[in-house]
Amino acid sequence: MKGWSVLQLFPCVLLLTFSLAESAALRADLTHVDSGRGFTKHELLRRMVARSKARLASLRSSACDPALTAPVDHGGSDDVGSSEYLIHLGIGTPRPQRVVLHLDTGSDLVWTQCACTVCFDQPVPVFRASVSNTFSRVPCSDPLCGHAVYLPLSGCAARDRSCFYAYGYMNHSITTGKMAEDTFTFKAPDRADTAAAVPNIRFGCGMMNNGLFTPNQSGIAGFGTGPLSLPSQLKVRRFSYCFTAMEESTVSPVFLGGEPENLEAHATGPIQSTPFAPGPAGAPVGSQPFYFLSLRGVTVGETRLPFNASTFALKSDGSGGTVIDSGTAITSFPQAVFRSLREAFVAQVPLPVATGYTDGRLCFSVPAKKKAPDMPKLILHLEGADWELPRDNYVLDNDDDGSGAGRELCVVILSAGNSNGTIIGNFQQQNMHIVYDLESNKMVFAPARCDKL
Repeated sequence: MKGWSVLQLFPCVLLLTFSLAESAALRADLTHVDSGRGFTKHELLRRMVARSKARLASLRSSACDPALTAPVDHGGSDDVGSSEYLIHLGIGTPRPQRVVLHLDTGSDLVWTQCACTVCFDQPVPVFRASVSNTFSRVPCSDPLCGHAVYLPLSGCAARDRSCFYAYGYMNHSITTGKMAEDTFTFKAPDRADTAAAVPNIRFGCGMMNNGLFTPNQSGIAGFGTGPLSLPSQLKVRRFSYCFTAMEESTVSPVFLGGEPENLEAHATGPIQSTPFAPGPAGAPVGSQPFYFLSLRGVTVGETRLPFNASTFALKSDGSGGTVIDSGTAITSFPQAVFRSLREAFVAQVPLPVATGYTDGRLCFSVPAKKKAPDMPKLILHLEGADWELPRDNYVLDNDDDGSGAGRELCVVILSAGNSNGTIIGNFQQQNMHIVYDLESNKMVFAPARCDKL
């Protein structure tokens, strides 16, 4: 892959070493899980819907202790998996070994398969600790081991006195292994021929891994709010990403640390910000690593939907709330909100509703040789900001691909079913520079040409 050339050429490139106390900018490449795989738009949408509904179902069942749930099989014959955007990094020295990790703002642990006995297929060789000069296992005596503030389930392996962990996800996938420490290698954003190495990053060396993992990943990079996430360990004041359109084959950038000078330079629209909202009080460690926002309302075209901020707010029992999530494909609203949104689109779009879909999607049939009409605007009213989504971030033009569906315009929004929570998914974040300003506790966002960053 073109974006990986810096690490493939290592050690024939200049290597800069950053201490964790520094806030120098680091960069890595992201690829979408379905990018370059030849799927039609109909197939891309079907796969996004399947992954999103699976993640919604897992969030509804999250009352169970994720570390203790039984593993499940892979995603069946269709095997859409659960990954979305994949981050490409290097681990170890003197020659970094490639890892491809699902970027997940809804979890904390960073891990990759390592000396695994229960493994899933992955696109690169399994990480070999024995060939890294800087690899070390976290000992039992370390404060990380056995303390729930770091891991919901960990303890001491009597055989070698190292720290073992078991970390589960809301979709019942699970990784079990040893906690380790090594040097992580990123790209330095200011020089294309420069790699940036950061020592002493802790990660899970996953030895038994089972669940909804896809063969184009080797693990997961938690970007959530907890102490073991990659942003937390790097001690960065902010991180950001800019997702290119998923039907394109171009890489997307993610930035860790530094100042977002390129935000204004590459913005194609207004720069706005909204504060992060508090998460549920008293939640068990690791159960709520999400980034919550305050959503005040939704507008479709000229119609403000009849729901106020309380509909989208976190409830006293810890349910509900609005999160922005890199690991969910499609934005979903509570059933009543979605029903109202659907009615507003149907009333304002002069096309017949396409029939035959059982997965809840809303599509309109476009008659042959007829020009597609303008679509009503869609605005998310956040605290302090009105996020008017670009058309391509909520409408998918499905040309007739021979599947029998014909030409359609699909509104890429889903119902959350019985859940009273709202998730802002990554399809709605395409070609938006999303900055997680951890220092100021706010999200800054602006439309951008992500392929130019």
